[in-house]
Amino acid sequence: MSEILENDPIIDKVTDASALLQQVRSEIAKVIIGQTEVVDLSLITLLAGGHGLLVGAPGLAKTLLVETLATVTGLSEKRVQFTPDLMPADILGSEVLETDDKGKRAFRFIKGPVFCQLLMADEINRASPRTQSALLQAMQEHEVTIAGKPRKLPTPFHVLATQNPIEQEGTYPLPEAQLDRFLLQIDIPYPDEAAERDILIATTGTKSHKPKALLDGASLIELQNLVRTMPVGKKVIDAILTLIRMARPDETSSQRVRDHVVWGPGPRAGQALMLGCRARALLHGQFAPRLEDVIALAPAVLKHRMALGFGARAEGETIETFIKYLVQEIA
Repeated sequence: MSEILENDPIIDKVTDASALLQQVRSEIAKVIIGQTEVVDLSLITLLAGGHGLLVGAPGLAKTLLVETLATVTGLSEKRVQFTPDLMPADILGSEVLETDDKGKRAFRFIKGPVFCQLLMADEINRASPRTQSALLQAMQEHEVTIAGKPRKLPTPFHVLATQNPIEQEGTYPLPEAQLDRFLLQIDIPYPDEAAERDILIATTGTKSHKPKALLDGASLIELQNLVRTMPVGKKVIDAILTLIRMARPDETSSQRVRDHVVWGPGPRAGQALMLGCRARALLHGQFAPRLEDVIALAPAVLKHRMALGFGARAEGETIETFIKYLVQEIA
């Protein structure tokens, strides 16, 4: 890895940014209790300029997490509850024909909730594929096309979507193309006993903590630019390449992967790991990502970008066990 000189300006920038991000983490932790890893992965998603898929059972504070993130980062936030009857225009907006006092008629565009900086797509898999696809262009290009006219979205723009892994009746699984747009899949586990005790005490009284804004859109963009300027060593790049290419059944040297994986991650997974590792390094006060960052983020990057065949599932294999196996090869 290229050495960072003592007088390199990135050192001061990373030091200051890391100190600020520790305040952000602490402020969020006052509301989201006992979910340190989930909070970190959510912040990594924003720092890397990506979108996140929050997967967890009901009551695990997914909505509260997004609301708290929006408050602390100072981003304008909108929430859309996805339902089977939701239409694309309900998200993107539409043009309406209006008549003024003089009888002159003209179209006026009414913005949908997608015109914000942090969009919460609640239970995204409950909407039809047609409505889900309305987000594709917004997530990838940060603009939408309505009535043939492209319209830019605010910057920064992030989507944090939630999914309930328990109730699958009446849901529409997200297509692979849309899953790939999510930088990370963030699984939200149940809290441990000590954290759940703290939650019971903190949330059933007469007072609750109101988080304060520590960032805004402009400062978040500065942090995102800093993430992209952080150097990445050859060892880390090689580890990312090895991991991604080994997970593809048509390119891997592993017979186990060839036998059980139907499709593997594309180049976007490598991009997600590169940016995610830089963001994680910044969050932890490092001047450059390390192999430990690749290993830590591999599950969140790969889980929604791989699929196992029927034979693998019949033998009790899971995506999680496969990712552990792949990570061991680069550790």
